[in-house]
Order: sequence, then C-alpha cells, then structure tokens
Amino acid sequence: MQITSIKAYKVDLPLREGRYSWSGGNYVEVFDSTVVAVETDAGITGYAECCPLGSAYLPAYAAGVRAGIAEIAPKLIGMDPTDLWPLNHHMDAVLRGHAYVKAPIDIACWDILGKMAGLPVYKLLGGAEQEDIILYRAISQQDSSVMAQKIAGYRAEGYTRFQLKVGGRPEDDIARIRACRAVLEPTDILVADANTGWTMADAARVVNAVRDVDVYIEQPCMTYEESVSIRRRTSLPFVLDECINDVATLVRGLSEDAFDAINLKISKVGGLTKARLMRDLCVSSNIPMTIEDTWGGDIVTATIAHLARSTPARFCFTATDFNSYGTVQIADGAPRRVNGRMTAPDAPGLGITPLMDVLGDPVLVVR
Repeated sequence: MQITSIKAYKVDLPLREGRYSWSGGNYVEVFDSTVVAVETDAGITGYAECCPLGSAYLPAYAAGVRAGIAEIAPKLIGMDPTDLWPLNHHMDAVLRGHAYVKAPIDIACWDILGKMAGLPVYKLLGGAEQEDIILYRAISQQDSSVMAQKIAGYRAEGYTRFQLKVGGRPEDDIARIRACRAVLEPTDILVADANTGWTMADAARVVNAVRDVDVYIEQPCMTYEESVSIRRRTSLPFVLDECINDVATLVRGLSEDAFDAINLKISKVGGLTKARLMRDLCVSSNIPMTIEDTWGGDIVTATIAHLARSTPARFCFTATDFNSYGTVQIADGAPRRVNGRMTAPDAPGLGITPLMDVLGDPVLVVR
C-alpha cells in the first residue's frame, strides 16, 4: 500500500458560548481547524484533524498546520501508511520539529490501518480498557460568580470534573477557586489551570492561599523549572501540561518527581504513535493522564476517545469532548457525550465519516 495523495481542508468551528478565554487575556471565538485526508492506492482514505488553540498558546497556529503539510506532504508520497514508525521517523528527518504538523498525517494513517484491519483504532492501541470515559469541562476565564454558575450548570448535565481557567490576578484567581469549589460535591474534581499565566511570585501566593481547598494546580508558570519550583511549595496535587511535549521531557519529569498527573495532548506530541508511547510510559510509572488535544471538532474528539478507551481507567484521569463546545458538525459517527461520559466508535479506523459538504473543497492537494 502506498500514499498517493494528501489533502487538507479548512473549517471554522464557532463556539456555543461565544468565546473561550484563558490566561494573559487570550481568547478565541471561532476556531480554525484543518482536516487532513491521506489517500492510498488501495482505495482506502484516512482522515484526521488538527486545531491549535489560537497562536498564543503553544508554538503552533492554524495556518501553520496547512503550511507545514504543504512542505512535508510531497516527501511522503509513495510511503506505506501502515508502517507507522518508519513514517514518523521519515517525517522527523525531513521536517525538524513542528510536531503538530505531523500529527494529523500520523493519525490519518492510524485510521487507514484500522480500516485495512477491520478494527477500531482503540483495538490497535491495546484494546478496550474501559467502556466509556469520564469527561471534564473547561470553564472559560470570567468573574468568579459567573464561573461558579457555569460549573453548576454543567454539573447538572452530568460532568463531575472541571478545569478552571485561572492565571490572572492572584486575588481574582483565589476567589475563582474558592467560589467554584463551593458549588461542587466532595466527590467532584476541580483543576485550577493557569496555562503558564502566573509568575512564580503570583503562583506562590495562590497556592498558599488555597492550601485548604480540594483542588489540583495545573501548569502554574511558563517553564518547567518555574513550575517545579511551585510544586515544591505546595502539598496540593500537581499537573503539568504545556511543558511536557515529548518523551524526553516526560522522562525528565518522572525522574524529578515533577508532577502527580500530566495532560497528554495528542497533536502537541506529534500524533497517536508518539502519544501511545508516552501513555504507556505513564501507565508503567503509575501517572494518571488527562487525554486530550489543543482543540478540535468531531475527528479530534474521536481520536481522543480511542486513545482514552485503550487506557486503564485508573490512569485516565479524564478526557475531553471538544465537539460539544462547537456549533458545527464535521463528521458522522463521532463520540457524543452522555451524562458526562463518551466512548470510542466500534467501527473500523477512527469510526468517523467526514461531511464533505461541510468541509467544502480542499485548500491543499499534494499528489
């Protein structure tokens, strides 16, 4: 089997709530997502999606996905899409870095492999460790009372885990954490995610002020070293995200006791092949993970669901149903939230069928 063409489609994903805000005054109202199709001489096409969280979150941006694919795709024509590690090694050799560009190509090839084998991707990733996955809801940064009200509303929809967007002024974030914890049950989980937004001084002030609150602290500062310094100053459970972007940093974090859990974003690390390696390393090291991505629609949500479903429940801290945040459906067969949970499709591959009338004409075709 050989890759014969690679296509990219641009699709806008408006938000149901109108705006998603996080630290540093950053926000997005309409996400720019890229759907990738990898076609083969066997008549099997694999699909994937990559959707960066704007351009001020990670070293990634929406137009960069398509520019990077235009650069790398000609060098992949003729390769066997089912040779996943050779494909990844080749992508790393011909384009240094830019893991998020390579991710949708890798994921589309997993979709091809599943379709060829007649198996859902979660089977290829190790099998069904859980039947459905507990989801979290991200709460956009606003006034503390508004955020608490939103949490109460989403809890009524079945969510029990919440990621609170903090990273603002310490006094505001302290109020946000306390107000939101107050509306939850003792069994509910609250994560205060600063998204690198605090200075070390601000982070130290916040963790000290909420030391009596049942809350996780996530990625308080920009760098690994700054964040680990804050970990040493608090007994609260600690999560790292933005600075854990490859196997090497994960291994370093494990060796230095830098976290209690991590966020594993599939596109950030280069796709399912490398995400599975990091997932398995976390499982073998007894480290729970939030399995997710930067953002996306139906195809990203399906990809998350397959990796999460093949992860033991005790190590799958939570996952994300990004397609419930948007107003546009781009594929049939994608997971849908039911009472705060979702599951991966049982159909071959990712189990999704893109809605081509929604995607429109490709903005890039490489043969």
